Amino acid sequence: MFETLLKSVFGSKHERDLKRTSPRVADIHRWAEEFASLDDDGLRARTADFRQRIQQATGGVEDPEARKQAEREILDELLPEAFGAVLAACRRLKGRRWPVVGIEITWDMVPYDVQLIGGMMLHEGKIAEMATGEGKTLVATMPLYLNALTGRGVQLVTLNDFLARRDSQWMGQVY
Repeated sequence: MFETLLKSVFGSKHERDLKRTSPRVADIHRWAEEFASLDDDGLRARTADFRQRIQQATGGVEDPEARKQAEREILDELLPEAFGAVLAACRRLKGRRWPVVGIEITWDMVPYDVQLIGGMMLHEGKIAEMATGEGKTLVATMPLYLNALTGRGVQLVTLNDFLARRDSQWMGQVY
């Protein structure tokens, strides 16, 4: 009873997350539109810019915990731009073809808002449950790209060698 009352007043956790992330989704779309005017080299150059900004924010921070905190803060600040760059790359790839595990595919995936939100949740260290076919592989590209900018590397765990090979060939063009 009390839980129902709380949900009616404050909304569910899902509803609160949607409300909290909506402005960032709009920012991601704005950045993707801005990046649309860049050529491929210009879009790639954004990665160097992001890395430089991370270096400026963390350079000189010696304490490991303080450095992690500085990284978290700058990555959170860069998130809309970095996700916007991935979104722009996905739009740019639309209609292009390349082989994936021996089968030629045509790229037709551009992240939906719910996938952008899923990427934000993963970046925050939360679990984002998605059913088969809802775009987990695409969702992972955004927080992987963002967190790889620190230069410390990121890891993606998958079920088997086939999926690892497929996804690296499939999503490799985005990266």
